[in-house]
Amino acid sequence: MLPLLLAVAADRPTAGVPAALGAMFAGINDRPGGRRWSVSRVGVPALAGAAGLLIGSLLPAVGPPEAAMLVLPVLLGVLGLLAGALSSTGPVASACGTQLLVAAVIGAGMPLPEPGGERALLFLAGAGWALVLRLVLPSRRRTSGGPYRYDGEREAVASVYGAVAGLLRAAGGTRAPARRAALTAALDQAQDALSGPRLRRYASSAAERRLHAQYAAALPLAEAATALAWAGEPLPNRVAEGPLRLAQAVRKGSACGPLPAPVRSDAGLRALDDALLAAAEAFDHRPGQSLRTARGRPGLLALLRRAFGPAGREYGFRVALCCGVSAAVALGLDHEHWYWMPATAVFLVKPDLGPLVSRVLSRAVGTVVGAAVFAGFFALVAGPLPTVAAVALCGALIPVATRHFAAQTAVVTVLVLSLVLLAGEPQAAWGRIVESLTACAIVLLVGHLPLPGQRGNRVRDAVDTAVAAAHRYLRHVLAHPQDGAGRGVLRRDAYRSLAVARSALDLSAAELPPVAGRTAEFEQVAGALERLVDTTTACAVHLSDRSNTLPPSHAERIAEQLAALDAAHRASARSGVLV
Repeated sequence: MLPLLLAVAADRPTAGVPAALGAMFAGINDRPGGRRWSVSRVGVPALAGAAGLLIGSLLPAVGPPEAAMLVLPVLLGVLGLLAGALSSTGPVASACGTQLLVAAVIGAGMPLPEPGGERALLFLAGAGWALVLRLVLPSRRRTSGGPYRYDGEREAVASVYGAVAGLLRAAGGTRAPARRAALTAALDQAQDALSGPRLRRYASSAAERRLHAQYAAALPLAEAATALAWAGEPLPNRVAEGPLRLAQAVRKGSACGPLPAPVRSDAGLRALDDALLAAAEAFDHRPGQSLRTARGRPGLLALLRRAFGPAGREYGFRVALCCGVSAAVALGLDHEHWYWMPATAVFLVKPDLGPLVSRVLSRAVGTVVGAAVFAGFFALVAGPLPTVAAVALCGALIPVATRHFAAQTAVVTVLVLSLVLLAGEPQAAWGRIVESLTACAIVLLVGHLPLPGQRGNRVRDAVDTAVAAAHRYLRHVLAHPQDGAGRGVLRRDAYRSLAVARSALDLSAAELPPVAGRTAEFEQVAGALERLVDTTTACAVHLSDRSNTLPPSHAERIAEQLAALDAAHRASARSGVLV
């Protein structure tokens, strides 16, 4: 609201449009969690969006004006190929690629009087304003007297202890696999939260060092809980009391006090008791000066290899087709707001927004609802201030609307149509519906279009990465059973890679048969991989307890699961799914 009000007060409402777009994208990219991590999650895509606006403002000048209908789709397609390939390397890169391409389309098509450089700066100002609010405003509900800027990190670490307690309670029951997956998700979120600026390598304050120490103390607890759940025996409720008290202590920023100790009757319970004791010491003593997080960052060359590997090329090609074809269709039909169609297509083709048919239907419904609300509202009122109020209301609804793609589409539709009015263009609710539905049809067609070579490269890459991480973890456990620190890093890598693979597989399985059938064979690979990683954790707990040799039962399970994983690979290869 503030950038728009300033622009309207300065009698330059069009200058507020890029700033409002930057703030809108910042709201879409932001997620609950640590404030520090939001700097990368919001700020890096904002830089990409500003670059996209600048590039887009220069595209119409490439080639003669009469050839724009041919040149612009080609240029946007090439940009889509690069942006799509980079988007396949991770969630932040996905936001960067999408924001770069959408902003480029808007920069090329929206008739604003400001030059490209000024648009980019205004876009960054809007995103920066949203990011400043994200960093300085305290949480609504606080349970701790510590620094408010660490509320998100503190809650993420506390959730790990809560997830450990949930897994211990579910041991021996049917909910244990789901609880183990929830523990992996909590560890991933805490790992990301502690990887933000000034939390990434060395802690610089007592509060940061304490959070690092509490996260590090949770890792052995998670290992012991996973081993106990793998054993399949129900545990007494007393076993979960300790992690629950630790979770409460993290949230309140207090000492944990006395913890109920489990009976030390087997290797898993002894490991749990030792981990609780170590956690109590970490909570009650001043942490050291330099605590590293467990996650490393891939280098630039590794990212480029992933971007231009099979998965990046496949996704980049589909983004290029969707963006280029939709731009050509819109320009060929001489639509006044032709840029809406490729911008819509870019959002729709993103695989992390859900299955293709689901997001296309959600987009269609959300667009119709949003256009109807916009038309009804502005049939009753007129002028810049009601338009600013509509944008402000939509901005407030974005964090809630991002929970479902249809709701997000409806909110963004009202917001975009309001910005179009502020830019001096006529009301275009009906045009928004027509162009969005046309983009939906294009994406639905391109998404199921047969391409040369194999499909399902995104799932294949994720599964291959998880298999490699599992093998590294197993080799380390068998070769260096007493190296707890190294084992912890490899265990995190194995479970995190497994979670990414499972997420990609579940998303592919929800697609229509022409797409889902290409990756169905990976289900057996993922199942065998999950069992192998859990068994490796159980073996690690046993080997670090009292023995340097595996008992026959553990060795047999490892051998059986390695054979099952190899058989699943062979079956996938015979079906033509796996290279």
